[in-house]
Amino acid sequence: MSRFDRYLLSQLLAVFGFFSLVLVAVYWVNRAVGLFDQLIGDGQSALVFLEFSMLTLPNVIRLVLPISAFAAAVFVANRLTQESELVVMQATGFSAFRLARPVLYFGLIVAAMMLVLMHVLVPASRAALAERTAEISQNVTSRFLTDGQFTHPATGITLYIREVAPSGELLDMFLTDARHAGQSVTYTARKALFARSDAGPKLLMFDGMVQTMDRTGASAAGEGRLAVTRFEDFTYDLSGLITADTRARRSINELSTRELLYPTPALLAETGQSAASFLLDGHSRFSQPLLATAAALIGFASLLIGAFSRFGLWRQILMAVILLIVVQAVSSASTDLALKSARGYLFTYAAPLLGLAMAATLLWIAQRPKRLRRAPAPAPAQGAAA
Repeated sequence: MSRFDRYLLSQLLAVFGFFSLVLVAVYWVNRAVGLFDQLIGDGQSALVFLEFSMLTLPNVIRLVLPISAFAAAVFVANRLTQESELVVMQATGFSAFRLARPVLYFGLIVAAMMLVLMHVLVPASRAALAERTAEISQNVTSRFLTDGQFTHPATGITLYIREVAPSGELLDMFLTDARHAGQSVTYTARKALFARSDAGPKLLMFDGMVQTMDRTGASAAGEGRLAVTRFEDFTYDLSGLITADTRARRSINELSTRELLYPTPALLAETGQSAASFLLDGHSRFSQPLLATAAALIGFASLLIGAFSRFGLWRQILMAVILLIVVQAVSSASTDLALKSARGYLFTYAAPLLGLAMAATLLWIAQRPKRLRRAPAPAPAQGAAA
């Protein structure tokens, strides 16, 4: 790598790191606010909030890197143009394609970062986040089972437990269900157990009694009918009161790239997605890094078209932003097309290829003024020479 390539690459990486840090912080704070309210409101500690925040970072970084690469390329090209460094390099004989070579190296470095994120870190973090979410959901259910206190898991429900034994048994339990108008049901048990099942959390009560007070059709004096039933064991379903994530199946974002590229009927049934969705997500993990490389080249090549101006290169910067929006629009449209057929995943590469073609065209246009200036002047007319 030549000295100029190392110099330009170091400038790009330094600015890229700054923009990435700022954008990641903005995205993270935006998501952390809602996450903080959700977790702290459920009684979780600050360590749980920090753990969830760290698990969301890989996906945030994945979203930020292409934007940071584009912004770094535009910023560095604009600064080097204003300081006439690019003009000097062009005067020494560097073509536009030669000037863009370190930008290509930079784009490939960003693409390598995104490949690691999309194939390893993001799926692993999403799987871990889903597992921890299910565990936290179960813990939220368990926090209502506190001894010596009256708790209200839902409107009309009152629960009291005298003591929670070290073995997990709930001793001397009292539960009142007054959700239905004109009727209340009271459960008492000497011992109870809290159990989790695929259908949701359940309360297993032993050696107790059910008292049902039915005031439907009662007189003005408030009379009603009381029914008492004793039981040796009884199961009370808590799934309708407290929603718990049982983690029944994985989502498509948690699967490895191999599983996405070679979907099996079991995986399709587990996720509930089609084979086209699997292939789309799998090939997107390859096309999105290429899109980051194309974004960096578009940003740099757009600014090479404009000549030096004391008013800046705002027109070229605006053109670069518009071209990037067009590429992103093509990427969104190709996603819809890819879901329509089994081989539609090929459309995922349309946006990166279009971006690279745009960058190559801009670099070719940037060299044309130089060619025109070097064109030989026409010979003077014979009469003018005389």
